[in-house]
Amino acid sequence: MAVAARLHLLARSYGARAGALCAASIALAACSEQNTYVPPPPPKVDVALPLKQTVTAYLMATGNTVAVNTTTLVARVTGFIQEIDYKDGDAVKAGTKLFVIEPEPYQLALEQAQASVSSADAAAKQSQANYDRTAALVKKGFATQQDLDGASAQQAADAARQKQSAVDVKQAQLNLDYTDVKAPFDGIATARQVSMGQLVSPGTSTLATVVQLDPIHVNFNVSETDVQNIRANILARGTTMEELKKIPVEVGLQTEDGYPHKGTLDYVNPNLDPSTGTLQARAVLDNAQRPLLPGYFVRVRVPLADQPDMLLVPDRAIGADQSGRYVLVAGKDDVVEQRTVEIGQLVGELRVITKGITADDRIVVSGIMTAVPGNKIEPQLKTLTAVADPAQ
Repeated sequence: MAVAARLHLLARSYGARAGALCAASIALAACSEQNTYVPPPPPKVDVALPLKQTVTAYLMATGNTVAVNTTTLVARVTGFIQEIDYKDGDAVKAGTKLFVIEPEPYQLALEQAQASVSSADAAAKQSQANYDRTAALVKKGFATQQDLDGASAQQAADAARQKQSAVDVKQAQLNLDYTDVKAPFDGIATARQVSMGQLVSPGTSTLATVVQLDPIHVNFNVSETDVQNIRANILARGTTMEELKKIPVEVGLQTEDGYPHKGTLDYVNPNLDPSTGTLQARAVLDNAQRPLLPGYFVRVRVPLADQPDMLLVPDRAIGADQSGRYVLVAGKDDVVEQRTVEIGQLVGELRVITKGITADDRIVVSGIMTAVPGNKIEPQLKTLTAVADPAQ
């Protein structure tokens, strides 16, 4: 009985193991069927048709700001600095007294010249009377012609001294006026270069500088190609030289968005520089709040003409490689294509595309990293919003 029982138990254990092995085999077969590779679905990528709208073409340039007037104040008479009537950096009006060079010596010189005028006037009056009497005596035979010639010479000499004394008074008055050094125009007075009591003289002493900041000039250069395009545009519109000076010019600093500073064209050099192939131009801008200072490096744009039906795409959708600029397009059967393009100016966050796409192309505008040329995508059509030219 014991042997039979043990055989029975062994048979049951073997059967259980065989069943487990069979179940494991079935499970492995089922897993093998479930792990068959299934390709992922195409990525969802945003696409949009190019925006078609009228765009103002601009001449783009870089330039620098220049003061309309900058004058160095110098001494025009010799003397000691007696007064300094401003603080460094003050805004001053035309005619404001800034320095006083001791006026007393020049006041005395003026009074002396004025006294000389009185003496010369008296001498001229006396010589004129003497001439008149001598002339009358000559007619009566009581004086000779020689006497008359002498009286005439004396009268002419005294008249000349009279004129010279008048000139001396004017010169003395000028010298006295020069002791007050005044601002020649509205502007900013720079730090003084002299001290109280310092001796100054003409041609050797710089006192300070006055800089006019309102208005302010912006100088920029235009390429030869742009010059030809501008001239053709001017001829087409029949613009006169006076109207040319009314063309608006917009300026922006490197730290600013857009072109917030407005002005007009002020001057165009009539001669092209053959060494650089450029033409110098200048704009004048109001600068009452003084956001612009002389020497700033600025961005400049000048509106030329409106261009209708231009195609624009988001600037971020444009890539670049060794062949140039490109965009990704959802082509036939939603397969991505790389399209080489030529770009134009930026309008807000959109960029003008001048060549390489059509109005019916679906441009990849986001998810660019997942849109691989030659691979299929699931396009999600979006609409681009029309934008105004950000001229602020």
